[in-house]
Amino acid sequence: MTDPNTLPEPYQWSNPGPAEPEQVLVTIGDIAITRTFVIVPAGRYPLRGTTWTVQDSTQVTETISSTGMVLGIVCAVLGVLLAFFTCGLSLFLLLGLLFLIMKDKKVTGFVTVNVMGEGLYHSCQLAPGEQAAGWAMYQVNQARALAAAA
Repeated sequence: MTDPNTLPEPYQWSNPGPAEPEQVLVTIGDIAITRTFVIVPAGRYPLRGTTWTVQDSTQVTETISSTGMVLGIVCAVLGVLLAFFTCGLSLFLLLGLLFLIMKDKKVTGFVTVNVMGEGLYHSCQLAPGEQAAGWAMYQVNQARALAAAA
């Protein structure tokens, strides 16, 4: 006779204890990706079946540097003043032209990363930078690979 306090073999269960949290593999802005989940501020969603997009809205503008402009004007004034003493074209005039080649790069805008899935839509904007779009695309491609493997 069997003991009434024990369950047959297929019905026994064991309590493995608290589940270990999954390690975050990829982070994009406020989006964290583990092997099986996407974690956003609104909650935790399954990674399988998610769609990822990247939109680059950055603009790079180049202008003549204000430092180069000031140095060019100073060299031009010195060149004109010294032209009387050298009886001709001063090298300061040519040096002033070289300062006008100095450029300032300014990056404006943002890079947007969107993730969509079952019950999930989240968008985050990343700060602009010369390599921001490339970095975001690399991270999103890693997230796509994890979603395909999930």
